[in-house]
Amino acid sequence: MSMPSETGKAPHSDEHLRFVSRIFRMRLLGLGAGCVAVGGVLYEQHAAWYWWALLAFDGYVWPFLARWLARRSHDPLQAERRNLILDSMAGGLWIAVMQLNLLVSVLLAVMLSADKVGVGGWRFLARTATAQLIAFVTTWTLLGFPFQPETSMLSVLLSIPFMTVYPLALSTVAYALGRKVARQNKYLEWLSRLDPLTGLPNRRQWDEAASSEFIRALRNDRDAALLVLDIDRFKLINDEFGHPIGDLVLKQLAGALQASVREVDTPGRFGGDEFGVVLTAATPEQAFEIAERIRANIFNATVKFTVSIGIAGIDSSMENAGEWIRRADQALYLAKRDGRNCIARCRPKEPSASTESALSVE
Repeated sequence: MSMPSETGKAPHSDEHLRFVSRIFRMRLLGLGAGCVAVGGVLYEQHAAWYWWALLAFDGYVWPFLARWLARRSHDPLQAERRNLILDSMAGGLWIAVMQLNLLVSVLLAVMLSADKVGVGGWRFLARTATAQLIAFVTTWTLLGFPFQPETSMLSVLLSIPFMTVYPLALSTVAYALGRKVARQNKYLEWLSRLDPLTGLPNRRQWDEAASSEFIRALRNDRDAALLVLDIDRFKLINDEFGHPIGDLVLKQLAGALQASVREVDTPGRFGGDEFGVVLTAATPEQAFEIAERIRANIFNATVKFTVSIGIAGIDSSMENAGEWIRRADQALYLAKRDGRNCIARCRPKEPSASTESALSVE
């Protein structure tokens, strides 16, 4: 009597124990309310004392025993699945003992089916329903096939808590778990947009930031700039000192970017040793100052390395963010070609200017 289970965890994991606790609460509520409904039928049938004793055990002792068995098991999740099968078998027994009282029998069968679907889907329901049917047929046969489907008003009244409170509790649990899944999915989506090594936005996230800033800047007629940079001779660093040092260099560059840019800016890692920064509402001159801050912060890194940086401001001649990024890439290429460890700026294109003349190195 629970909601979706968590699988793939080690036995005795916190998730499994929380699963056991959720089932305990739902079992205690569901069996407690169900026993009231069943008790009304037993009362009208003048049932023997041993059925009352078994009913009391099932409703008010078994939930605690089931929790204890699951918590002490080396695999609490599997233990609870076994307990849920026993719940269904007990339901089949009570349907037979009630002589197929129509309302309470249907209600018991449906409630015991609903929580099994929530726990393990339709395949698990098939297993528990089979166990319930076997228990019913066996008990009904031993009792001589008694059949009294009529439902009195007393049974209807005593079934109301089971019909109302328990479904509402199941819905509450389902809602809470749905919210949890939504939060987890949102967190996973956020993680999918980060570079795992540096913690910076990855290329997908960075491209979206560049596209958004491109649209906003042109719409509002304001400045914006891009920085594209990579580490000079990064392959030699990896070859000479090993990939752990190369990873450390990448992390230090990411730290330098985060320490140098403003809160409104978006640094990101494209992959390999190439990084970029979207500078919101920044002129090329302000972008140059930020690029110099990056170089200064890199100078203080524990592992010594240099970077080349290309800068591209935004202008109305650009058709899309892709062209803006290409301009910054061209400036980076010029910085690499002219000796590395420098900054190259891409000025707005003149109608007659070539790409080469639109670039300058500093």
